[in-house]
Amino acid sequence: MLSTDPGPIGIFDSGYGGLTILHGIKQLLPQYDYLYLGDNARAPYGPRSFDVVYEFTRQAVMRLFKEGCQLVILGCNTASAKALRTIQQNDLPKTDPKRRVLGIIRPTAEVIGKLTKSRHVGVLATEGTIKSESYTLEIQKLYPDIKVSGVACPFWVPLVEYNEADSPGADYFVKKRIDQLMALDPAIDTIILGCTHYPILMPKIMKYVPRGVRIVPQGDYVAGSLATYFKNHPDMEARCSRGGAVRYLTTENPDKFRESAQMFLHEHVEVESISLG
Repeated sequence: MLSTDPGPIGIFDSGYGGLTILHGIKQLLPQYDYLYLGDNARAPYGPRSFDVVYEFTRQAVMRLFKEGCQLVILGCNTASAKALRTIQQNDLPKTDPKRRVLGIIRPTAEVIGKLTKSRHVGVLATEGTIKSESYTLEIQKLYPDIKVSGVACPFWVPLVEYNEADSPGADYFVKKRIDQLMALDPAIDTIILGCTHYPILMPKIMKYVPRGVRIVPQGDYVAGSLATYFKNHPDMEARCSRGGAVRYLTTENPDKFRESAQMFLHEHVEVESISLG
């Protein structure tokens, strides 16, 4: 039987990128408790099938529910693209209709209409997110006049995870994908970083995007969207505990997680190792 007591806000990612989402939310809403779960042992999710991503994500969400989370945010674009809808429609009604699972694609799509002047938007993301066309569908639902072009960046996540984001070799892969995107549509004036790892590559990205093109990392926008969500859903806000504490869980080696978390959060964290599935 799942607890109905207030609990931490759960944030899930297949790897470390969701830490950029956690960081953005913590900056804006430091009063709540948070529980971060990284399925690092099975990352990356980007190349995996819809069925596998759904099953892995479902396992993670259920674990966060067992840990007392009433609200879980999928701080992973691939999970948001491939698993969110099924979990919301099929799993929540059976598990606990009062609990909520939110993604990070919709909040980003919502702000895009205010940011682009040319109405031409680019998306740089993993192969899974690009193939799902989730950004195109969400943006055009809200803003049918916006043209969306996307390019998959298969080497960007490994560059970050292996601490090569500052290396000279990273320049080649970053420039190649930005050039490819701008060649698809030179009128693009706003680029969404549709993977939570990519803000770590921001110095390289800014070096190669054309002047005047705005880059949209997700952390700040997801945080603002969550604050608005709480205003509109005070019942859910009341189910999130307030103590300013953060716990971290990983399916991988805790030492590896601590080392990588330092890169994303610039602070030392304590982490517990768990298994899923």
